[in-house]
Amino acid sequence: MLTWFQDRFPIYLAPMAGVTDVTFRTLCKELGADVMVTEFVSAEGIMQADQRTRKYTTFTDEQRPVGVQLFGADGDRMGEAAKKIIDWKQPDFIDLNFGCPVNKVVSKNGGSSLLKDCPLLADTASKIVKAVGAQTPVTGKIRIGWDHQSINAPEVCRLLEDCGIEAIAIHGRTRSQGYRGNADWEVIDQCARSVSIPIIGNGDIDSAEILKHRMETTAVSGAMIGRAAMQNPWIFAEAKAYLQNGELPPRPGIQERWDFVLRHCRLAVDSDRYGDERHTLMAMRSRLMTYCKGFPGAKPLRQQLSQVTSIAEVQEIAANSPALDEEPSDPAWRD
Repeated sequence: MLTWFQDRFPIYLAPMAGVTDVTFRTLCKELGADVMVTEFVSAEGIMQADQRTRKYTTFTDEQRPVGVQLFGADGDRMGEAAKKIIDWKQPDFIDLNFGCPVNKVVSKNGGSSLLKDCPLLADTASKIVKAVGAQTPVTGKIRIGWDHQSINAPEVCRLLEDCGIEAIAIHGRTRSQGYRGNADWEVIDQCARSVSIPIIGNGDIDSAEILKHRMETTAVSGAMIGRAAMQNPWIFAEAKAYLQNGELPPRPGIQERWDFVLRHCRLAVDSDRYGDERHTLMAMRSRLMTYCKGFPGAKPLRQQLSQVTSIAEVQEIAANSPALDEEPSDPAWRD
């Protein structure tokens, strides 16, 4: 049972490959995110006991409620993989990835490719629910369709509800859109009104004001924030405050943001997810560049951060960056 829907409008941190690792989830939880979902993991990787794949399932008790997201197209194998994950990790739910647009997933009939084959999607979901649903809730994540000629999210939601799926997160774009254009919240709303299970809306929520607007003007039971949190993880705290009293907390200044960046670096190194310090900082370069969007002198900062190999280098860049006592200058820093 998904108890986090009983007394609140939960805000999820969206699963994003290479982004929402155990460290970033810890930080977003501290800032107010209600529900976590791991980066997607391959059911076949789990079945083969691949240690690299197992790393993606790591979470801490402080992050609960947290779900592990699986992708694949063989319901029997995915059901077995889900059993293994439950034995290892005891997550609060298993989430099925029926929305990923990435070619390497779609080419294996996983992710959003299943939106083109509703019988296979229903068969896959049913087998996983049969395998583990009595033990752990099963949820799903979809897009609104494969392309604009085949928007079928309301039908897919009804199918998944009939299969025993207990909640569905919907990204309001088609697979063919990728991340271009605008998320279609009218379709998300239609889905929420067509089923009795919770629907979590996802797409273009880049401010507390927009989140509140979606809560008040659609029938969704929760919201999911993805890319906006990469630059502005404080969006969770802002949203909580705005929903509670209609006021936004003070924006974090540059110094607070640099402190956050450095803490993220230290936690990432300690986690050993990416290897030693050098490899960890190399893996984090794009993340660090995203954090500094809107900083004074952001362009040269990004150039410097694109080459870092140690925490000491990041500290030096932070110490020498301009206007540490200023707020971010870019009005789009919340995006």
